Amino acid sequence: MQRLTITIDGPAGSGKSSVARRVASLLGYSYLDSGAMYRALALKALERRIALNDDAGLEALAKETHIELKPPTPECEAVGAKNRVFLDGREVTTEIRTAEVAQAASLLATIAAVRRVLVAEQKRAGAGGGVVMEGRDIGTVVFPRAELKIFLDASPEVRAERRWKEHQEKGEQYKLAEVLDEVRERDQRDRERKVSPLVRAADAVLVDNTAMGIEETARLIVMLANERAKEATASIVRKV
Repeated sequence: MQRLTITIDGPAGSGKSSVARRVASLLGYSYLDSGAMYRALALKALERRIALNDDAGLEALAKETHIELKPPTPECEAVGAKNRVFLDGREVTTEIRTAEVAQAASLLATIAAVRRVLVAEQKRAGAGGGVVMEGRDIGTVVFPRAELKIFLDASPEVRAERRWKEHQEKGEQYKLAEVLDEVRERDQRDRERKVSPLVRAADAVLVDNTAMGIEETARLIVMLANERAKEATASIVRKV
């Protein structure tokens, strides 16, 4: 059957990354961590000491940068890495996991010129299908013609609890109420930002996983993907 491009967008804490990786594994597709690209560029900006408010300098840096994503090793997955990340040929999988790089990456993601460059890279990486990519504008901006678009959501309370449990597992002490406030603030910021705001694509399938786990959510999406793949394959056969 035809190999699809599958996009999974949604708010923080909806389980996009875990679900996307599981979907890719079940289908034998590649998983692309779009956030890792921003982290890699942020690392290079920090190393070059380029100010994070220097839009022109950061755009030029992005244009001269080559970022490649590869499947993770078990060691990478153990530390939370979703892909092996190569920055201009140098592996930076571990280096981009720091809080400083994450903060810098969130700033870079608000710069329209930088996003244009990295979106072009994401399109190149996903060309040909057989990929699953998640984020907040993948179905609306990066792959607007994807064969299957998912908008993954859950109640703010459930998403906050998931984030709170992640903090607990890392030994980070946060109150659940604090995490809930952060989730609601993040939702508002993501939906109201001027550059690529979080919106559900008109043709995206809404999947509310408030009462579902990762495996159940992933298998539902795989079922939808298999249906779309059959339809696409049948359409190709009819044209021939």
